[in-house]
Amino acid sequence: MDQLLGLAPILLMFVAMWFILIRPAKKRQQETQNMQGNLQRGDKVITIGGMHGVIDAIEDTAITLKIADNVRVKFDRQAIGRVEKDM
Repeated sequence: MDQLLGLAPILLMFVAMWFILIRPAKKRQQETQNMQGNLQRGDKVITIGGMHGVIDAIEDTAITLKIADNVRVKFDRQAIGRVEKDM
């Protein structure tokens, strides 16, 4: 019984770390995957490098962004950081 009480603080710390660090990180990762999977042509996006553009074409693993007139750049789908919301 004393061994179990001795392990209780360690188990409590593990549970706390799960709720503070691991669980929110998994949730953010899932939200990012959903966002990247639901991209559509015409969406205004920002890459993880900070480049702003409009989606011109979508392939399986790549996305072509229009960043200026007659300028198109191809990015990996995972490089899209967020979709810009119109206000």
